[in-house]
Amino acid sequence: AGVIGVDPSPQQIAFARQRHTAGLARFEQGDAMALPIGDASVDAATMALVIFFVPEPARGVAEMQRVVRPGGSISAYAWDYLDGGFPWEPVNAELRALGFAPTPPPSPEAGRLANMRELWEAAGLDAVETRVITVERSFPSFEELWATALLSPVTAAIFAAMDAPGLAGVKDRVRANVRFEGDTAVLSARANAVKGIVRA
Repeated sequence: AGVIGVDPSPQQIAFARQRHTAGLARFEQGDAMALPIGDASVDAATMALVIFFVPEPARGVAEMQRVVRPGGSISAYAWDYLDGGFPWEPVNAELRALGFAPTPPPSPEAGRLANMRELWEAAGLDAVETRVITVERSFPSFEELWATALLSPVTAAIFAAMDAPGLAGVKDRVRANVRFEGDTAVLSARANAVKGIVRA
C-alpha cells in the first residue's frame, strides 16, 4: 500500500516530506489538471479541500479519472464557500461588511453540492453519491479563536490598519456570531462531498 500526495507548491511538498518519515507516502510537485501519475495506476484519488482552487474543475476530475483503475474510487470534499459553510465565515462576513471582501478561490461554485454531482456525472462516473459534512472546532476562549483568525496575513493586515475603537467593534460583532458553550467558542463549518466509481 502507498499514498501519493500532489501539490503545486514546492514549500508544501518540502514540509510534507519533513513531516512524513514512515516511507508509505511520497510527495510530488504537480498540477491537479496534469497529475504526475501514470494512467490507471492507483486504486483511488481524492481532492481534499482542493476542487475550488482548480481553475478548470472538470479537467481536475478528468485527471483523477485517468489515473484511477477501473472500479476505483474518485472523491472530493470542499467547504460550502458560497453558502456560508467556510469555517471562518463569521470573520469573512465582517470583512465583507467593511468592504474588504476576501478574495475567493478560482472556482468557488465547484464546491456546491449540486455542482459537484454534475461534475462527477458529466465525467461518466458510476454510483455517484453526495453528502454534507458538518464539523465544529472549539477554542478555549474567544481570544484564542481571534488569535487564530489573525494567522491569516491578509486578515491580520486589514485589522492592523484599523483604529482601536473600530477593531473593538469588529471583535464584538464577530463574537456575537460565534456560539459559546460556557467560555468555549465554537465555530461550525459545512463541507460538501462527492464520490464515484470509474467504469470498467
